[in-house]
Amino acid sequence: MPTLRAYDGTELAYRVMGEGEPLICLPGGSTRAAACLGDLGGLSRTRQLVLLDLRGTGDSANSADRSTYHCGRSVDDVEALRVHLGLRQIDLLAHSTSGDLAVLYAARHPRCLRSLILVAPGTRAVGLPATGHDVRDAPSPRDPEPGYPVLVLAGERDSAPSPDRAAQFAALFPDAEFAVQRGAGHCPWIDDPGAFARTLTAFLDPEVSSVRPGGIRLAYRTWGDPCAPPVVLAHGRCGDSRDWATVARELAAHHRVYALDFRGHGLSDWPGRYSFELFRDDLHGFLEARNLAGATVVGHSMGGAAALMLAEQQPGLIGSLVIEDAPPPVPLDPPCPPAERPEGPLGFDWPVVPAIDDQLNDPDPAVLERLGDITAPTLLIGGTRSHIDQRQLVLAAERIPGGRFVPVDAGHLVHTENPGAFLAALRSFGVG
Repeated sequence: MPTLRAYDGTELAYRVMGEGEPLICLPGGSTRAAACLGDLGGLSRTRQLVLLDLRGTGDSANSADRSTYHCGRSVDDVEALRVHLGLRQIDLLAHSTSGDLAVLYAARHPRCLRSLILVAPGTRAVGLPATGHDVRDAPSPRDPEPGYPVLVLAGERDSAPSPDRAAQFAALFPDAEFAVQRGAGHCPWIDDPGAFARTLTAFLDPEVSSVRPGGIRLAYRTWGDPCAPPVVLAHGRCGDSRDWATVARELAAHHRVYALDFRGHGLSDWPGRYSFELFRDDLHGFLEARNLAGATVVGHSMGGAAALMLAEQQPGLIGSLVIEDAPPPVPLDPPCPPAERPEGPLGFDWPVVPAIDDQLNDPDPAVLERLGDITAPTLLIGGTRSHIDQRQLVLAAERIPGGRFVPVDAGHLVHTENPGAFLAALRSFGVG
């Protein structure tokens, strides 16, 4: 187990787990070693965890000077670890009472921080409630922008702090992200490892942002000039925003491109309940949260069905609409048989599959009946070798005022199997 010497010569131990950019992790509790953090719900699959045993815990040595155990003095131990690792800036995670230590480190060494994650954090150091000299170095609402992003994550069932108290804590940092993990207590990476890892992975990835319409966190990626005309890309079932990377980079030459992860997919929340209507609501909430009324929306398969339903429900919200090989709103013949979950970890929540299969077998007839309510210019793109009935897509295009259908030599994944032809179809429609 590697060690380093602190400012007073005390030997401090730490362990390294995983691959990727380092994330320094401070355990909660005055006597708990960093081993209590485990692999933080599988976060070690995307980040290298540097787990520090605070002095007097785990494999770190005791100090003869008891005053060095004070939270304010321990700041120097964290700084010694940063210097020892040769890092100019660090991503720092702290759990429980170590939240006080992390906040004091942020106050003293703000330029050494790249990001700060506070999990079920202690709040004494910021004066919630106020406690003597710990408060003197802590940030206040009057402080300037800290220069690093902050995530405060609380467990829904935790009382130390409660979600309300954690929200107060988060409000002390300008533009801090605040999250409540559903069903979790004081150690959320144990209660739901996947939910914990997805939230932190999204926060730590500079290419990923999040919004929370309706209380559901939706992760998304962006490309292109923020001032360019917006295009929103909605993926299909079992996919995520990364599926659009090739198309997004091409469109970014002339557009601001947004690609979201629907609930139950990728780095977004996996709440366990799914339907076309809920995916429609995700898309609606995303457009409103990012102020994207009038944007072009491109939806593949499930995402296309959700976009189609939104265009019916909210005429005028979508500027123009592209539907890529989406299942037509007619009963499948033959119906989908019961699906079997594949082995191993998935990048999506398995209940999505049977829930959507049920709706494909017995769709809401109102969706077909309301195609004539769509006012956005609409292009339907089909894959000539797809399992989707292309005749039904032609009929759907005929029902939409101003709608038209373009076939592309591809299977169901048109934009990945034949991106050149897909982009050409978009250009003919005035996109890109």
